[in-house]
Amino acid sequence: MSNLLHPGLILIAVGVIAMIVPKMLRKFVLAVGPFFALFAALSMPVGTDLSIEFLGTGYHLGYMFVDKLSYVFCMIFALMACIGGIYSCHNENRMEALCSMSYAGCALGVTLAKDWLTLIFFWEALAVTSLFLIWCRNTPQSRRAGLRYLLVHMLGGNLLLLGIFLKVGSGDSLIANLSKAPHDLAFWAILIGVAVNAAIPPVNAWLVDAYPEGTITGSVFLSSFTTKVAVYALIRIFAGTDFLMGFGCFMALYGAAYAIMENDMRRLLGYHIISQVGFMVAGVGVGTAMALNGAAAHAFSHILYKSLLFMCAGAIIYATGIRKINQLSGMAKKMPFVAVCFFVAAFSISGVPFFNGFISKTITIAAASAAGYDWVYTLLELASIGTFLSITLKMGYFIFLRDADKNVEIKNPLPKNMYIGMGFGAALCFLYGVYPDLLYRYLPFGYPDYQPFTAAHMLSYVEILVVTMVPFMMFLPRMEPHTALSLDTDWFYRKPIDFVIVRISMLLCAISGGLGSAWGVLYEKFMDLTSNPMDFLDAKPFRKRTHYNPENYRTSIADPMMITLTVLVSSIAYFIATL
Repeated sequence: MSNLLHPGLILIAVGVIAMIVPKMLRKFVLAVGPFFALFAALSMPVGTDLSIEFLGTGYHLGYMFVDKLSYVFCMIFALMACIGGIYSCHNENRMEALCSMSYAGCALGVTLAKDWLTLIFFWEALAVTSLFLIWCRNTPQSRRAGLRYLLVHMLGGNLLLLGIFLKVGSGDSLIANLSKAPHDLAFWAILIGVAVNAAIPPVNAWLVDAYPEGTITGSVFLSSFTTKVAVYALIRIFAGTDFLMGFGCFMALYGAAYAIMENDMRRLLGYHIISQVGFMVAGVGVGTAMALNGAAAHAFSHILYKSLLFMCAGAIIYATGIRKINQLSGMAKKMPFVAVCFFVAAFSISGVPFFNGFISKTITIAAASAAGYDWVYTLLELASIGTFLSITLKMGYFIFLRDADKNVEIKNPLPKNMYIGMGFGAALCFLYGVYPDLLYRYLPFGYPDYQPFTAAHMLSYVEILVVTMVPFMMFLPRMEPHTALSLDTDWFYRKPIDFVIVRISMLLCAISGGLGSAWGVLYEKFMDLTSNPMDFLDAKPFRKRTHYNPENYRTSIADPMMITLTVLVSSIAYFIATL
């Protein structure tokens, strides 16, 4: 067992090799290297527990702890690294190659961590590597978005670090469930730190701000790891924390509502990450074995169909240079393979039967109903309607199916590896949807007592989808999106902080300018005085002079005569007094 290779370290090594090798060899490394990590992940026996002593301190870092929960997340993370590696292997940017693979490797590092310190190390590395996938686009918008992304994740990471220090300081070095523990400072610091990465409102706007500004291939990786690593952490640490049900339902509705209004393809998909993660957070809050299985299964499925949606959107942007939905039309004829892959992913995220979203999303909804939380069941069903409306109907129709009246031009043909990556992802979305046992057998809390392909389940979803389609078709002329500014939760802290920082900066600049002027005056007068000490005898030593004139420093003859007479008289008086 000590000879097992850490799949996360394998991916990091793949990234390093891809960065240093020539271009042609880099393609091979990115396309093939992640499969070694997948093989290592699948080869890990459940029960593996490896650690290493930290710098001779006696503290052991548990860097490879495998149970059923970590196994299923490692499996999908490694599988996604393979898909992403194929899709992105045409890239020439060495930094992006390094960071994309290292980012996936750090996600595996968090998943396999047994102790708090190992978790925070890979957690912070996850934030840094993902940041460069935004900055690698190298535009003013991406640089600003990346800086905001960095600031938000520094906040979340430092809060998580505070909670971990409190835990380790109290002797709790191993990661454990905190739902039944006292809700002290450590509990809230860790929860908020994880909530930042999970994009739980009100700390959610960083996602739709940053992900659309990443590189075309980098955004595929971004959509797959950060929020799902946070879902893993929530299941591991906060399973059964009941108030998370409310946050999860709010996320599901919130993201779907904003997605309906959005016009930018990748921003729309970003809002649906928030919405779909809401299903998982709600499942964590319900806390039953079935609900936690649903959260894990939906995270597994979500990585596949969401990455496929980002791959399809990236393919369109790569080929046309267009990001706005209302500027596209007729793409089904121009890019038929992309259209097929898109609708596979759209049917998956909408929960259409025989696609992988159906076999995972419905577990959480059914678990909420079985646990007696009918309000959770109802709100999550409503969120499903918003998903079908905004992605399958709105994006599907206006981008692919309507008449080609926008005269969209294909400027760049897609590399073959992008087709292979999309085809790989679409095949898995359909495969898991038809054979759910391929996933159910690996779920961490036992084989779920749930059968998705019952007449009741399938009929209810078909009814929801048909009822959603009718008003869309009735109001079709008004359903086309338009570009507008959607204010999000970041407005409530970006605007006040901007106001405060600007005013403080103005005050400090004014103080700095005043002190600089005062110092300049003092310096000038000091130099004038030290240039001729006799200037102290001048009646007006600080009067302004335009140039140096020796006459200004010459006193009248009366002054030395008076001094001489005074000394003489004093000396005579002293002499007389001593007689």
